[in-house]
Amino acid sequence: MKDYKKYYSIPATPEEIYMAITNPVTIELWTGEVAEMSTEPGSEFSMWDGSIVGKNIEFEPNKKVVQQWYFEGASDNSVVTIKLHPDKNGSTSAELRHTNIPDSDYDDIVAGWNDSYFGGLIDFFEGY
Repeated sequence: MKDYKKYYSIPATPEEIYMAITNPVTIELWTGEVAEMSTEPGSEFSMWDGSIVGKNIEFEPNKKVVQQWYFEGASDNSVVTIKLHPDKNGSTSAELRHTNIPDSDYDDIVAGWNDSYFGGLIDFFEGY
């Protein structure tokens, strides 16, 4: 199992980013895929047509999202924590920490974070 941590600069406010990653309608706008999402702790979520599934653990509006991601055949909890920090330019520094990623999924997960998830958010807000 591996951990991954990275900071991403996104040209939007923490409030806009929080809405983009917690509202199913907004998630569909930047991913192009149907999403199931709720800010109710304990609720299940699904993104990218079921490619990412898990359970919502904790929400701090406009500041933090904590989720457990499910990996087939993996029993260890894989936890994703995203913290949103405003910067002086009106943008957001998004702090990602993803723990207990199965070794066999690590490269795909890192590419997904960089290209699809945060890459998608950055592209969406740059074109906004």
